[in-house]
This record gives sequence, structure tokens and C-alpha cells, in this order.
Amino acid sequence: MNSGALLDPPDAATGRPVGAAPDGPVLVERVEVDGSVDDIRDIAVATHFTAARLLVTAGGVAVGQVVVPLTRGHASAEAVRAAVHAELGQEISRAARPLPRVATPITVVVPTRGRPESLLRCLRSVLRTNHPRLTVLVVDNDPDDERTAQVVHDLDDGRVSYVRECRRGASIGRNRGLSEAAARGARFVAFVDDDVEVDPEWAGNVAAALAQPDVACVCGPVLAAELTTAAQMTADETLGWRKGFARRRFSLAEPPPESAIFPFSPGLFGVGANMAVNTEAALRIGGFDTALGPGTPTRGGEDCEFMVRLVLTGHTLTYEPSAYVWHHHRPTMAELEDQMHGYALGLGAFLTKIMLDPAGRAAALRRLPAAIRQLRRITSRETVAEAPSSSGPQKVLALAAGATAYLAARRRDIWAGEDLPALQPPPPAIPQQRNC
Repeated sequence: MNSGALLDPPDAATGRPVGAAPDGPVLVERVEVDGSVDDIRDIAVATHFTAARLLVTAGGVAVGQVVVPLTRGHASAEAVRAAVHAELGQEISRAARPLPRVATPITVVVPTRGRPESLLRCLRSVLRTNHPRLTVLVVDNDPDDERTAQVVHDLDDGRVSYVRECRRGASIGRNRGLSEAAARGARFVAFVDDDVEVDPEWAGNVAAALAQPDVACVCGPVLAAELTTAAQMTADETLGWRKGFARRRFSLAEPPPESAIFPFSPGLFGVGANMAVNTEAALRIGGFDTALGPGTPTRGGEDCEFMVRLVLTGHTLTYEPSAYVWHHHRPTMAELEDQMHGYALGLGAFLTKIMLDPAGRAAALRRLPAAIRQLRRITSRETVAEAPSSSGPQKVLALAAGATAYLAARRRDIWAGEDLPALQPPPPAIPQQRNC
């Protein structure tokens, strides 16, 4: 989830604008320019599309997005080239080099529950990636039926394994995946949500980014897979998932200048829908907090808290724009409103954990003046206007409810004997695997 985006909105310095919101459905496509835009062709699609959002890559490296208006579903090559030149000409000329290929095995963990059609679409995209040493673990969290198991069975691909986890929650699913992957000797583990599709180069770029010295976690862009409804377009503007297309590093030794509350600014890092970790580092800090995340009363905050904990324990996070995925946003406003409410709950839970943890509280209090200024944005007219059917008081109530939800989830996990990882220092134990 991305509750961190409510704390730290994306910095315009990290990416180029993609144009004003069109009046109708938008085609989403990728255009490869390979250092030049001369080979761009006409766009001709269904006439109901009013514009095209193009992810521009140079030599396979994403450099930015541009929006091109369509007339009856058409844009000439000249118009596309002009838009790409105007928006991204300089970025193309200085595009980063592709990462060197590595053969390090990587395990992709997909926690899921009750969404077989979405899961199948996700798995097919992962299996199309070109990394030579890829395995996939589907973690079925507290299933009501056998549909998820059937998806894996019908794929009939030896690279994909099914794991049934009797406890509900994305954090529990990710921890189970970490534990299983570690038992199989996996050095790198990547996490994706079941509502994404990955780029064919994604797994290789993730493995290459994690193979860099001292890197413990890698995130990449999460881009809209389709923009055909008003809710999807609103989500694209309000979720804060566009983090730009510049490679970045985050650590206590390299704090980002634009965030006065770092590392309590996880909106800068990326989101859990596209995140990969060094298995040993993730287990050493205790995995994900099972009192946070989808499937719990808190509904979110687990990716924010996990990445902040990595930074506080001395690790380096990177943002790799070539490791991008496409996310299928909620198609209706009601679903989006529910999602945004869940993110606010998760943010309240995340902040509550910080205040309950001695090390986290001490670090946060040193940044309190800056944090207050950031939190005021949540109730500001500008921020509230971005979210559907929201208000300042509603957001404050959701934050408070998130705090209560975290305390309830924490009590539940304590009674269940679940280890709750502290922000700092890391606990010696790793998440324990439990069978149903």
C-alpha cells in the first residue's frame, strides 16, 4: 500500500509532468526510441480514446511519460515525435545505461486471496520475463475456496509453486514467502501485488539492482495499466505512485534533501506493489509487521514501516526506474474511496507504531517540527481536493481509527505468539513458518 504518499507527496524534481487530464479514455502504451525518436510511427487505435499516455524508453531504460492528444483515435508520427522531443528530449539524450545482466536467482512472491482472474494475469506477465533463473511462490492467504490453487495447477509451469497460508494478511503472506524462499536458498525475493503486470525486463532489472553492493531493497515505478474510467484517472493523480524516472539511493548516510522528515517519508521510496529485497537483510530485521497491511484491521502501512525499518537499521534502498510494473487501478469511485480510506487507516497505524517504539519515537521526535508541517498537508484544502469525497475531518478521523486498529491488531498478534519487529535494533529471530 502507499499510505506514505499522504505524508510525502511525490517531488516534481524526480520526474516530468505527463500533461493535463484528458476528457476521455486514455490509451496506455510504451514507445522505445533507442536513443532517437525518428522511428516513431503513427498511433491508430479505437476512436473512443481521446489521448495516449506513452512510456518512453531509450535502450530499454524508462525516461518518462508523455501525453499525446488523439483525434478520432489517431495521432501522426510527427505529432508523437514533437511531444516526445518537447517533454523528454534532454532526458533521452542523457538516459542512464541499462543495468548489467546478472544470473542470480530471484524468487517472486505473490500474496493473494480470492482474485483468481487478476492473479492469472499477473502470473502470466511474470512468467514472460526474460530472467533465466526465476521462481514464483503464490501465497494463498486464508482461502475460502480452491480457485487460487486451481490457477497455479492449470498454469502447469514448474517455476510456480503454491503455498497455502491459513492466516490472513499481506504481511503474513510476504513473511511466509520470505521464509519459504530462504529455505530454498533464494538470495533475492521480489514482491508484487496480484493486480499488477510486470514488464518483460522487470525481473532481470530487479536482480541487477539488488546485486549492487550494499543494496537491501529496490522499488520501481508503478504505472497505470489502463485509464478508461474517471476513477482510474483520479487514482492515477491521487495515489502518488509516479516517483519519476531517475535512479536514486536512500540511506541515513544519503538523506534526500527534499524530505525534512526522512526516513519517515516512505512515499519517496516506492510502494509494496513493486518491491524486492535481499532475503537475508529482510529476515534479519524481522520481516513485515503482521499487525499492518491489507487483511488486517489497519488495512495498510506495512510497506512504509518495513522500508523505514530497513533505513533505520543502516540499510540502503534504491529506486530503479527500469524495473517498472503496470497496476490495474480500481475502476469505480466507490472502490477508490474505500482504497483511500484504507490508506489513511494504514498511515495512522504506521505513525502509531513509530510512537510506540522507543527508537522510532526518539528519531521521530527529533523531526517533529517538520513532521507537523507535513501532516498539515493532509487537512489542507489543496490535498483534500485531490481525493474523492474526502474532507480534512474525515482524514483525521481515519488516522485516529488507524491508531486504534493497530493496537487491536497488535494485541491479536501478541496473543497468537507473533513476533512484532521493532524499528531498531533488529530482533534476532526471523519470521516463523506455520502450516495450516
